[in-house]
Amino acid sequence: MLNQISIYAENKKGCFQDITGILCENGINILGSVTNDSAEYGIIRMVVSDPEKCLKVLTDAGYLCKSTKVLAVECKDEVGALDKILKTLFECNINVNYTYLSFNRESGCPIMVIHTDDTAQVENMLINRRYECL
Repeated sequence: MLNQISIYAENKKGCFQDITGILCENGINILGSVTNDSAEYGIIRMVVSDPEKCLKVLTDAGYLCKSTKVLAVECKDEVGALDKILKTLFECNINVNYTYLSFNRESGCPIMVIHTDDTAQVENMLINRRYECL
């Protein structure tokens, strides 16, 4: 299980770069991210090398941020790997709120970052079905 940082940011030129600049200045590596936008604001979700520090430096810079537990499930780099994970979750009656891709820097394998309503329960279920959760 990982801590994801969600950043609520104004949808304007340079805002995303301001965030990445703050992280860079503070030695925080972005391991995976996804952005969702609307006309005026967006949500930037990130898995980073130091979530606590990330939360602090971005909050100190005036950004509204929150930490959320997410799953990191290693999957093979092959056709159907994500489908297999999602089928397992569907068969267990688990809703997936969103996903995005990262990778395991040690093994080089893709990692699906997955948000569900009950992260701990879903992680246990996946481990019991022999999925590699980080």
